[in-house]
Amino acid sequence: MQPTGILETAKAVNPLKDLLRFGQSVWLDYIRRNLITSGELKRLMDEDGVRGVTSNPSIFEKAISGSTDYADLLQSLQSKPQLDATARYEILAIRDIQDAADILRPVYDSSKRRDGYISLEVSPYLARDTQATLQEARRLWKTVARENVMIKVPGTAEGIPAFQQLISEGININVTLLFSQKVYEKVAEAYIAGVEQLAARGGDVSKIASVASFFISRIDNSIDSIVAARLKTAKDPRQQEQLKSILGKVAVANGKQTYRRYLAIFGTDRWQKLAAKGAQTQRVLWASTSTKNPNYSDILYVEHLIGQDTVNTLPPTTVDAFRDHGHAHATLTEGLESADQIMDTVAQLGISMDEVTDQLTDDGVKLFADAFDKLLEAVKKSMTTR
Repeated sequence: MQPTGILETAKAVNPLKDLLRFGQSVWLDYIRRNLITSGELKRLMDEDGVRGVTSNPSIFEKAISGSTDYADLLQSLQSKPQLDATARYEILAIRDIQDAADILRPVYDSSKRRDGYISLEVSPYLARDTQATLQEARRLWKTVARENVMIKVPGTAEGIPAFQQLISEGININVTLLFSQKVYEKVAEAYIAGVEQLAARGGDVSKIASVASFFISRIDNSIDSIVAARLKTAKDPRQQEQLKSILGKVAVANGKQTYRRYLAIFGTDRWQKLAAKGAQTQRVLWASTSTKNPNYSDILYVEHLIGQDTVNTLPPTTVDAFRDHGHAHATLTEGLESADQIMDTVAQLGISMDEVTDQLTDDGVKLFADAFDKLLEAVKKSMTTR
């Protein structure tokens, strides 16, 4: 029988805080005014070890249309009819981003610029326009005026060159909507090239930071739906067994292979020359890590993706779930042979990961644009409400 003190100590260990022991930072995938003003963000930092925040159009849409947190500021903007809905939204969003950045600043300082960031996304309407993305990212960076902000740029074919240029200008970037290992490699290459350009023009490379937001759960959603459709017509027992063997496993396998690429890319001599000047690696950030399928563990995409130099951005429900019954240990470099086997099986079944990930990127751009439409509609309503 264990002494009471040992049991109490075991209970006192917060699994969320324990993730940092394995090199992983928890960022909160959520923002709204009350999170900042109530002290809740500060509490999450102190008690759960939250070290950053991410936002996107969907999160802001729910915050603005689903709460009264912004009513006072929206009301005060009634006296400025020259402002359109987009300008009004930006006033609300930028205030939140600045205030959250100020709360996170001690983490930014103590981690030597590794953590303590909050992200603000460029308009999803610009996802296919390189020059417009560049202009908006520069404007938002200048307007927010916080060192510990990251401007979010989509990992589209048009977004990646914009990202490289922005890095070369010393602007922190969160590259979002990544699903494909091939696209991830292009993003990592663009980051290194951007840092090299920054160094060549005499910039301080130790001040630049970036994450590559690699989406997880949507991979399983997509693959599982393909598998379910094929199982309805599959007659061959071996094929049925193969199909069932990849259910709920492709997203983690895809993530593990991507992390292996991260380690290889940032282990090269080319990168080491930049690291010697103080440059930080562009960490992989696991996004979309709430479990969508109720048949799977609600912490599936946290427990299986724990490793050095990574970030996992969690919505509040997943934060609560992992705090309650999570267990932290290094899992990203475990079971790599199994991950390879799963991805080989996907290929043997004739399922094209390129097609799946290209479609998910297109869908992601549309989902954020649709959320932005709703967000602007909610703001427009406030312009006509007296």
